[in-house]
Amino acid sequence: MSRSDIVAGVVAGAVVIPQAMGYAGVAGLPVQVGLYTCIVPMAAYALLGGARKLSMSTTSTIVALAGLALAAAGTTDDPDEAMAAVSTLTLLTGLALLLFWLLRIGWVVDAISDTVVSGLKVGVGLTIIVDQLPNLLGIDAGPDGFLRGVGHAVTHLGDANRATVVVAVLTLAGMWALRRWVPRVPGPLLAVAGGILATAWADLPARGVELIPPVPSGLPTPAVPPLDDAWTMLPYALAIALMAFMETIAVGRSTREPQDPPIVTGRELLANGTAAIAGAFVATAPPAGGFSQTMVNVGAGARTQLSSLVTAGVAVAAALFLAPVLSDLPEATLAAVVVVAVIGLVDVRELRRIGRIDRAELVVALVTAAIALVSNLLAGVVAGVFLTYYLVLRRLNHPVLLEQRPAPGLLVIRIEGALYTMNVRTVQAELLRRATADQPRTRVLLLDLGATLDTSVTVMDAFTAAEQQLAKDGVELWVARVPEAALAKARRTAAWPAWRDGGRVHTTVQAAVDAYEGLAAEGPDGAA
Repeated sequence: MSRSDIVAGVVAGAVVIPQAMGYAGVAGLPVQVGLYTCIVPMAAYALLGGARKLSMSTTSTIVALAGLALAAAGTTDDPDEAMAAVSTLTLLTGLALLLFWLLRIGWVVDAISDTVVSGLKVGVGLTIIVDQLPNLLGIDAGPDGFLRGVGHAVTHLGDANRATVVVAVLTLAGMWALRRWVPRVPGPLLAVAGGILATAWADLPARGVELIPPVPSGLPTPAVPPLDDAWTMLPYALAIALMAFMETIAVGRSTREPQDPPIVTGRELLANGTAAIAGAFVATAPPAGGFSQTMVNVGAGARTQLSSLVTAGVAVAAALFLAPVLSDLPEATLAAVVVVAVIGLVDVRELRRIGRIDRAELVVALVTAAIALVSNLLAGVVAGVFLTYYLVLRRLNHPVLLEQRPAPGLLVIRIEGALYTMNVRTVQAELLRRATADQPRTRVLLLDLGATLDTSVTVMDAFTAAEQQLAKDGVELWVARVPEAALAKARRTAAWPAWRDGGRVHTTVQAAVDAYEGLAAEGPDGAA
């Protein structure tokens, strides 16, 4: 048993437990849901997951989407109904993750760009911060949504409770100072302890400071999740499964050391899905690997998943013995813990870095963030997925054509990228344009196909049409470095004997250039 893992598990628990309780409030759930999420899902992932240092509870992105699902089901006003509904949502999320595992479609998630994730994180971070403003100010909760939430907070500033604002400001300032100057000190734990002590010392409820709802003592009672609102929450569960897997994979890969085993997509899907299904029977939030708590785990010296088992044990102890104490926690303190946890999602430096590298990707990140803010986070997820695949298709449909003229009258074009149905017509038109330009006159157009992989009937038909069009302009079409899979298909066509016997198919570009120069040396009629 590693002493460093035990220490790391205790330290991580001091951060993860209050943070998860705060996240539960973001979704409109009783705070004990966050506490329970640090027990069963964390232990399940520790037994099955492949990332040795990952801490599995829940994240700001996940609870924001969960809040949308609960609102759609109409269960946010009743704590018991909310806990029943979240167990259904978590079960559906786990089943979706296991479906991804069975269908081996983890590669689909891997294809979603980091740019889209960065934009979505900005939207999530700003939305959650605005959602916490009523708790920080001591005013009534406002309408859902970023813009309406900002408007509500601004128009109700005059109603703010001074004692609540003081508690919030002191908590935020203290946590910021700890993070800046002594980052190893568990700021969330000190904030929670300070808030509880302030409640007793200054009689905060008498000053109008709201406390969190009472936290029940003991461990959760297992129950079968109801399926009444399953169809309503299914789209949200799919989005949550997508985001949970993305975050878990990203955190696992970012904390993997060279001596650790590789992060396998299938194993992570299985572990995350199993953790969610296990948590569903004790009313936990949908689980995912969290970056902030994982980094606390790593910084405290975690080496294996024993640290997560220790963290789960700390959560069990808190549920059994500390529930009455936790019930004296001011809502403003918990809101401040959440704000500090999510402020890092609004990463302006990352957006600047993306903009320096590729402005088009910056636009994608900003559009994703804007849709998440103006509409909702689910719409942001969907928009981000579509934008990702739009960029992929856009690049695939515009392969780079590199041009060389190694000999007079010979134009060599290397096609950098795959040729397929959606882009071959564009490539065909560009080849015709370049080969028939007035100056310099082209006699042979040589295509270097070494960077392509395969071909199709549509692609071969397009080349046949291009060959015929070029012949009308006195240009002969040659090919070099044809992939073996494409060559096997080409040999089955009626046009193949003419290509083969006409000396237009070459194994290398240099062989084609030598053949052309040999024909040119024979005289004006030799080289086409």
